[in-house]
Amino acid sequence: MASSGEEPRSGSPGRAGTGTEPAAAADAAQLDTAEDFEVLEEEEEEDDDDLSELPPLEDVGRPAAPPREDTQPPEQGAGDAAGDPQEWLDVLGNGLLKKKTLVQGQGVDTRPQKGQDVTIRLKATLEDGTVVEEDPALTFTLGDCDVLQALDLCVQLLEMGETALIISEAKYCYGAQGRSPDIPPNASLKLEVELLAARDAPDLELLSGKEKIQLANRKRERGNFFYQQADYVLAINSYDIALRIVGSSSKVDFSPDEEAELLNVKVKCLNNLAASQLKLDHFKAALKSCNLVLEHQPGNIKALFRKGKVLAQQGEYREAIPILKTALKLEPSNKTIHAELSKLVKKHADQRNVETEMYRKMLGNPGAAGTPRKCKDKLPWSIPWKWLFGATAIALGGVALSVVIAARN
Repeated sequence: MASSGEEPRSGSPGRAGTGTEPAAAADAAQLDTAEDFEVLEEEEEEDDDDLSELPPLEDVGRPAAPPREDTQPPEQGAGDAAGDPQEWLDVLGNGLLKKKTLVQGQGVDTRPQKGQDVTIRLKATLEDGTVVEEDPALTFTLGDCDVLQALDLCVQLLEMGETALIISEAKYCYGAQGRSPDIPPNASLKLEVELLAARDAPDLELLSGKEKIQLANRKRERGNFFYQQADYVLAINSYDIALRIVGSSSKVDFSPDEEAELLNVKVKCLNNLAASQLKLDHFKAALKSCNLVLEHQPGNIKALFRKGKVLAQQGEYREAIPILKTALKLEPSNKTIHAELSKLVKKHADQRNVETEMYRKMLGNPGAAGTPRKCKDKLPWSIPWKWLFGATAIALGGVALSVVIAARN
């Protein structure tokens, strides 16, 4: 489970950091790079079912935010547009995402389609006019959630050459976390967007090994962003897209190194997919994702750990414990696995005690204290159930035979 050594990158809205503090981001990056499972200090008090004790994602790079530019006053055009609500399009009908055309485009027939690669000019500002992002040529796949939801939803409404102003609430931008240090939590954004180009996405079958790896990693990194924003549904969507890219057929021959790297990307996506599915309590799907990892890498500690977690959350302690023991054998010094294993052993013991008490009540013996010694000697509670059932069946058979004989006589 070696780290890929990816470096943090600055990026466009939705591709950059997640709003965590720099120290926490550094800790998380260090954990993942070292492939360590240590619990972060600020996460020790979380509930038992939270997977944050384990580095949640493979090679999570938390990119630094772009340099903060000097505060600028709001543009006159943007201010005028915001003051004229009659010209605004309420994109979703909830008042949280609005679009207004500043420069007319070339007609509705030139609007891009989902699945196409589009290129836009982007300028993003806070409500006070502070510029937080500028990109003269941002390219992404429309509909794949590669960028902010506000952009993904609105760009498909733009005509070629159109310039529009988009005002979006935080829900469709950086949400409650914001993006440290330049975008505060729950911040609305003004996005000035010009549609420059739209073209069909490349044929996956014709991509070189390097191109396919880069494309799949971009989708995976986007999934990591959504995971860190606690938007696990969109995280799953991004990981699924990445896996579809990796698993697509190809008319191009790949080198052994490229094949190995594609497998590495696949394993990372499956591990992260399992983490997201666990967050949504999709246990069956998470178990499948873990098993797919273990088919390729039987000693993958994260997959073993998460598989044990899945089984444990389903109450299958007897199956979960040996899986965690296997993980611990591979990494004996891992404190998180130690803690999880100890917790499961205790839960399993408690479960067995409850079952034993239930069996006693079912057999008419509420407790050992009120049971005469001679009765206990004649019928120890360790007698297997199949013996009891067998004895009952023989007794009933004898009664039936006696009834038949009596009837004939």
